Amino acid sequence: MRYFFHIGYNGHYYNGWQKHPKANSIQEVIELKLSQIFKTPLTVVGCGRTDSQVHASQFFFHVDLPYEWDYDLQFRLNTILPHNIAVFDIIKVEEKRHARFDAVQRQYDYYLHTYKDPFLSQQSTFYRHKDLNLSEMKKATNLLPQYKDYRALCTSPDKNEHTLCYVRDAKLFSSANGEHVRFHISSNRFLSKMIRIIMGKLLKIGRNELSVAEFESYLINKTPPALLEPAHPTGLYLSKVTYPYLDLPLRSEFAGLQSKDWVEITS
Repeated sequence: MRYFFHIGYNGHYYNGWQKHPKANSIQEVIELKLSQIFKTPLTVVGCGRTDSQVHASQFFFHVDLPYEWDYDLQFRLNTILPHNIAVFDIIKVEEKRHARFDAVQRQYDYYLHTYKDPFLSQQSTFYRHKDLNLSEMKKATNLLPQYKDYRALCTSPDKNEHTLCYVRDAKLFSSANGEHVRFHISSNRFLSKMIRIIMGKLLKIGRNELSVAEFESYLINKTPPALLEPAHPTGLYLSKVTYPYLDLPLRSEFAGLQSKDWVEITS
């Protein structure tokens, strides 16, 4: 019996989603707790991978469970999971449904703030960059859906079968005082560290250290820059995953700023 689990997690103390030897991963923790409940070894398959210290406001994994249960599995699992991992829904699906391969769109959000705040240290990245040139950053952001090959903006492009990503949407938001910035992007797939590399280049544009034309040249020529310089992982969230047969609303959002406080940069 196959089930999709809808979860969220704060990845600050983890070495990413995927299980690795001698590394603390979200996947390993969940497999351990589920195996304890069902008293048999279980393997879960995630909807993707997140890097070390990256969060997920919405994430799905599938697992084949050995039998039906007559108790509140969601409550029991949430009780024994660490405080930074939460199960929102458990959904029975057809046997061939796949959490990773069936996903048709993934959305990410990157949050940063420009002043030291102890309450944001695990949720948003602190950059000491006052007066970022948001207008130029927005111009670069607008270019992203116009290009499909992101070979220049990922690590180890030759390890991929191809480097095509169909970016459907890319937006830049700011708080009214400009002290909080949010970058939003959605695509059918993403390459290794692609979003953090893009964010790193947007920050260079915001500091007037890189022109929009130079940024676009990477996309046109498909030639990686001399330094990739990915942004720090802390502010990055996998924020939504969509399937042809499943499109659930978010159960948890970053609490640093409520959605009504964000203003989209339009020029």
